[in-house]
Amino acid sequence: MRIVVAHNRYREAQPSGENTIVDAEIAQLAAAGVEVLPFLRSSDEIPAMPKTAKALLPISPIYAPRAQQELGRLLTEQRPDVLHLHNPYPLLSPWVVRTAHKHGVPVVQTVHNYRQVCSSGLYFRDGVICQDCRGRALGVPAVVHRCYRGSRAQSALMATTLAVHRGTWKSVDRFVALTSAVADHLRDYGIPDSRIVVKPNGIPDPGTPAPLGQGFLFLGRLSPEKGLGLLLEAWRRHPDGALGPLRVAGDGELRPLVEAAAAERADVTFLGPLDRAGVRDALTASAVVLATSTWHDVLPTVIIEALASGRPVLGTALGGIPYLVGADTPREPAGTGPAVTASAPAPPSPGGPTAPVAQAGEAVPAVTQPQTGLPVGIRAGEAGWVVPPDPAALAAALPIAAAGAAALSSSARNRYERTFHPDVVTKRLIDVYASLTHP
Repeated sequence: MRIVVAHNRYREAQPSGENTIVDAEIAQLAAAGVEVLPFLRSSDEIPAMPKTAKALLPISPIYAPRAQQELGRLLTEQRPDVLHLHNPYPLLSPWVVRTAHKHGVPVVQTVHNYRQVCSSGLYFRDGVICQDCRGRALGVPAVVHRCYRGSRAQSALMATTLAVHRGTWKSVDRFVALTSAVADHLRDYGIPDSRIVVKPNGIPDPGTPAPLGQGFLFLGRLSPEKGLGLLLEAWRRHPDGALGPLRVAGDGELRPLVEAAAAERADVTFLGPLDRAGVRDALTASAVVLATSTWHDVLPTVIIEALASGRPVLGTALGGIPYLVGADTPREPAGTGPAVTASAPAPPSPGGPTAPVAQAGEAVPAVTQPQTGLPVGIRAGEAGWVVPPDPAALAAALPIAAAGAAALSSSARNRYERTFHPDVVTKRLIDVYASLTHP
């Protein structure tokens, strides 16, 4: 089997999980005996481009002539079975789908974000979930709010690109949705179920998990959409030391917020940015990993790392997080409903209990759901728990997770082995290719 993997790499100065996943997937496919023909471009090439090429950059998201010429030659010479597209912007353009089809080559695309609809790809603006461009022929709100790279001109170009290529995306032969939430997004966009396959990313097996540590670990970019403020507000509703240690690792604009919390409380430790060895040590020292995103986070790799290490996860019920921890239904699908609804905590059932509220430093009183025995708003899954992106709900869930970590440790590891191990996801991907070459 011969596969062209097409991807516009993000700038190396901007750490990209997508670049890492594409590199790993290429290696995993090659190890499985697939002949991979990388068709890669990088945004790092742009500064060194000649002036004539730079002059064409404004239209390249719509149509990148050089990329189409070079891809056409590759397809003619190598006659691949499938073209697998990841990120097309800005140097490849979605036009590569048309070029592949012109040469009789079916196309698979892995959907890493929401950019079929949203110019920023995030469904997130000004600190809240935003779906203002959903259902519009042209994403005018993205232009008004400068959603793409903070530029009204570039936002207009991206919104135009999405409008021009609506038919292009709908011609893709098979979409790889990283989670069920991404599958919902694609269905809402008009893609039929028959052309959507849910296949998450995988990470290398770190081996037998170490014995469970203590306390909680937040590992990720220290930015507003990752929910660090939400986490710290919930944490402060418990007395210092009541939950064990909270370790925060990473870097970003909210670093001062973490440093202040660590100075204020003895149970908060700021680890700073970590290398791979440091990440392993932090996972080993902890019992529960936190994923408190306040946007529809597509597939936080830290959750898969946690499961591989036998650490259950407490996260928000947004984006791909419920799928990852096995608490998938019911959920608020990405790309559906107004932003106000999507950003709000799940309402209580009529006549049912409401989530309790505690002041800073006070223990959170529990009001339970009769059917589960868990406090209102908490949903348990195979490998963790999810809650609405609300401080009271998260505060109520923290002691539940601390007490239940040991019971879910082996389930977390089992979920990794069944769903996210490289052997499992690579076989699934090869099956997708085969379904197009041998229908």
